[in-house]
This record gives sequence, C-alpha cells and structure tokens, in this order.
Amino acid sequence: MIRRRAISLLPLFVLLLSSQVTFSQNYKVKTIVIDAGHGGNKPGAKGSFSLEKDVALQVALKLGKKFETEMPEVKILYTRKTDVDVDFYKRAALANDNNADIFISIHCNSMPDNRVVAGYTTNKSGKKVPRYAYVKNKTTRGTETFVAGSHRLNEQDAAIRENEDVKLEKNYQKNYDGYDPKNPETFIILSLFKNLFRDKSLKLASLIQDNYTKDDNRVNRGVKEQGLLILQRCGLPAILTEIGFISNPTEEEYINSDTGQAEIVNSIFKAVKTYKKETETI
Repeated sequence: MIRRRAISLLPLFVLLLSSQVTFSQNYKVKTIVIDAGHGGNKPGAKGSFSLEKDVALQVALKLGKKFETEMPEVKILYTRKTDVDVDFYKRAALANDNNADIFISIHCNSMPDNRVVAGYTTNKSGKKVPRYAYVKNKTTRGTETFVAGSHRLNEQDAAIRENEDVKLEKNYQKNYDGYDPKNPETFIILSLFKNLFRDKSLKLASLIQDNYTKDDNRVNRGVKEQGLLILQRCGLPAILTEIGFISNPTEEEYINSDTGQAEIVNSIFKAVKTYKKETETI
C-alpha cells in the first residue's frame, strides 16, 4: 500500500525537482500568500477569552495590509479573509497554483493541561492509589517558527495534533492521497514531499524569530523543522509562525492587543523585507 502511494506521488516529486533549478536561477519575491490558521468549525487553540482562529485572522489581515501599503509591488493573496473553513490542501494549492514566492502561516501556540496528584483514594483491593486532576499550564510562553521537515520521533505528537484538522475535512482521504493523521506510516509518504526550498525557509524563519526577540523582547523558542502537512505540500519557501501562547494569560492579552499585533506584524514584515533584499537573484 505504501509503495503504491509512493509511486503515485512520484510525478509531483519530479515536477518539484525540476522547478528547483529554475527557482535557484531566477528568484524574486513577487507574490506572498498569507494564511490565517484554522477558521470556521476549526477554532484551533482556546484561551481564556479568545480563539486561535480569530487572533490568527486579525494578524494575517494586518500583515497583508502592511505589505499592500509599504510594499505595493508585491502581490498579496489570502487563504481566508473571514471566519471560514479552508481545507489544508486548498491553502497550499493557492500558493502553488499562483506561483507564489513565500507562504506565511499564522498560528497561536497552546500547552496541554498538566496532570497532577490531587489526593489519594482507596481501590476495591484496599490499596491506596493517587487521584489525578488536570491543571492548565499557564506559564509556558514565547514564539517559535516552523519549516517543513522530516519527522523525528519526539516531533510526531505535535505534528499529529496540528494536522488533526484534516479529519474534519470532507473527503480528506481522497484529497490527501490516503493521508491519515493517526497513522505513523503517513510520515513515510510525506517524506517524498522533500522540502526543495529548505534553506530559504530556514532563512526567513530565522529572521522572523530574531525580530521577535530583538525588537519585541519575546522569548525565543527557536526555529524548528517539523512534518506539518500544510508546509509539506507547499512547493515554495514556506513557514508557520506561532506568535505566542494563547494558554498563557499574559501572552493571550498581548496577541489580542493592538500593540502586540502591531509588533508581531512589524517583525514578520521586517523579516520578509530583509529576506527579499538578501535572496533575490534578479
């Protein structure tokens, strides 16, 4: 089964490989796709008073407006401009079909609840056993930016959680060539979508993280490679940036504030401006 799926993906792999030669010789940032994560019936992470899908959309729209105002020579495309559900494969397809030069996906991070011992109880055998409760993790904070990469074992849980939205999409098995976010074998299939633009993706991600840290005094959780489906399907430099922890009350306030969103937008915009200057070949 895996071999048959892999063979079916070879034409796309060959197409992407041939495009890399042209890409390296004639690269100019002319089109940017801005992706507001989640949306519609996929709210994403939940804070105490806000949802990831709403924060991501607000930042995405403000980022696009800044590009349109200060970099009018660059065409800006949005995967969504309202609270609607857009399938993952359609988000990537928008970038691929329009020959976009950069894909930027905006997300908010969140930590799962911590399991703690809340006391002890006695079971039927008379043995004393712990009783557990779940307490929200409100302390973890910072930003991190992802690029497409092959999985290592300790990365699988995070990527599966992010890719789990695929299950909510109608006909997901057909649209994603049998992709099952709960099946570890799927990462073997996804590895065929080798990231041809890894270096440029890493460069942009590093610039964004540096700006978050130096300009906005944010905690830097680093640039990471992970097998996130939406990035794996993009045949262009692509990053997914987690702008803060919605599970942290202080950061939730920050990423919802006008000041916080302005700083986030400026950090991403400044990174793209530097990236554009340093990578364009024509």
